[in-house]
Amino acid sequence: MSRRGHSDPRLAQRHAQSLNHQQRTPPPNQEIGQSNVSLDMGWGDLILAHTFEGPGDVARALLNEPSGRRNIAIYVRDPHVILAQNPQQLFLDPSHTFRLWLAHYRSPRQRNRGYAVRRLRTLEDAQAINRIYAAHGMVPIDAGMAWKQRASRTMIYAVAEDLATGRVVGTATGVDHVEACGDPEGGSSLWCLAVDPDATLPGLGQSLVRFLAEHYQARGRVFMDLSVMHDNSQAISLYEKLGFTRVPVFTVKTKNAINEPLYTEPPDDDAGLNVYAAIITNEARRRGIRVEILDAEYGYFKLTLGGRSITCRESLSALTSAVAMSRCADKRVTRRILERAGLNVPAQRVADDSDGDLEFLRLHQSVVVKPADGEQGAGISVDVRDGRALRSAIRTARKHDEQVLIEQCCPGDDLRIIVIGYKVVAAAVRRPPVITGDGFTPIRTLVEKLSRRREAATDGEAHIPLDKETERCVRMAGHSLDDVLKQGETLAVRKTANLHTGGTLQDVTHLLHPTLVHAAVNAARALEIPVTGLDFLVPAASQPDYVIIEANERPGLANHEPQPTAQRFIDFLFPRSAVA
Repeated sequence: MSRRGHSDPRLAQRHAQSLNHQQRTPPPNQEIGQSNVSLDMGWGDLILAHTFEGPGDVARALLNEPSGRRNIAIYVRDPHVILAQNPQQLFLDPSHTFRLWLAHYRSPRQRNRGYAVRRLRTLEDAQAINRIYAAHGMVPIDAGMAWKQRASRTMIYAVAEDLATGRVVGTATGVDHVEACGDPEGGSSLWCLAVDPDATLPGLGQSLVRFLAEHYQARGRVFMDLSVMHDNSQAISLYEKLGFTRVPVFTVKTKNAINEPLYTEPPDDDAGLNVYAAIITNEARRRGIRVEILDAEYGYFKLTLGGRSITCRESLSALTSAVAMSRCADKRVTRRILERAGLNVPAQRVADDSDGDLEFLRLHQSVVVKPADGEQGAGISVDVRDGRALRSAIRTARKHDEQVLIEQCCPGDDLRIIVIGYKVVAAAVRRPPVITGDGFTPIRTLVEKLSRRREAATDGEAHIPLDKETERCVRMAGHSLDDVLKQGETLAVRKTANLHTGGTLQDVTHLLHPTLVHAAVNAARALEIPVTGLDFLVPAASQPDYVIIEANERPGLANHEPQPTAQRFIDFLFPRSAVA
């Protein structure tokens, strides 16, 4: 087959034939160059069903699936017949197949800026792919195997690299069907498109798709297919924007623990649970613990195993006393208890609208203003430096609580440490949402794009509001929301790193200095709270210096991958259910 590109007359003829048969499934097996083709993709086998002799062979290939992997059969001609081979273990995947006809595809004039899309080159690239997969709950690949495939003509692992940091921030995998099975229709496919949810650069997903489309177009391929969940409206919108159209191609998978959400109906009362409650109830059900949803909207549920029942609101359980909860809820009390325990805390005062507020600001030059009893970053203003901003911040905080605190603004990384059963189980540096300019997109649009990405990565929990605080942060940097940042220029659009307002988490559990571990455990013991999220400010997670600014009685256990926070929480509630 010629690989001169879409100007090849044979390719044009083949494409014309394909256009006349778009509703047609792949040709009979005897027309395929190779038979029984299964490709090891790292996360499981991609089974090209149209290369198999019969439905029984496809079913056997699907069921030959090691634990922890996910086999997929695509281009199945008679899905109902394949399912009939073993209806207890096979199911029809609820995804759509979309196709891009490469003869019609045109490269955009505007190229991506600030990042480069390329093939996987190093073992570190493969490990970075797994980091992104973990952030999306995807099945990891064998990094060594992926690296060995770096020169393969059949399979290509593409990565997007942030040119400023060298960090891999996106990935997609491509398969050349001609190389894989001698496909006479000249096809190719795209799999596992994923973007780092912490990435600040716009257009990464689109650029990864275009990279593979242009790669296969240059090889003379006729089309590129992809499979996408039927309810993934954001991804479907992207693909349709790029020119993909839906085709009647089906996929079949096996009923395993990974695929369970795809073939089982969730309990009706689970529908309203947020991600922080669902991560716990899912872990409980995996262990055979009975789950009773008491109030899905507010995250209340009861867990029962044997004769033991415990009521929870997300990670707040009946094992946390009312006294401990009240100590954490009032930040003034939290600070006093920690200070008496010999732990480092910032200077603080209660706002009273007197000259004392301004004197405190003059003394510390930069302060944090926050409601005494608040959560999820609501009403907090960080890095307040002048009297006018101070008064405005106090008014904002009072919308959430009458008592407002003014606190010394300490420099450093925002570190969240999760303590469960008086043991540190996870630590993550929380960073505020940051956008990166491309030289032509307004700040407002960049914020909206990043917000959509953060929402998708957190099941709707994270959102960057275009409110007065965002406007203040942008204005402090010398810009307005309608300005355009230079290519590569970064801007933190919020001062707080709270997840609910678009902040990101970077796992640093393995880097945590022993002094910080001891401080976190001692803080939890001083507050007499067995499950808590402690907020530190540190120069670095690997250094001993710190101040503790808050303790949270209901810490979010999601988004701490790869640390097993939900598992340790259930271990704490039901020790006999712990899995070794």
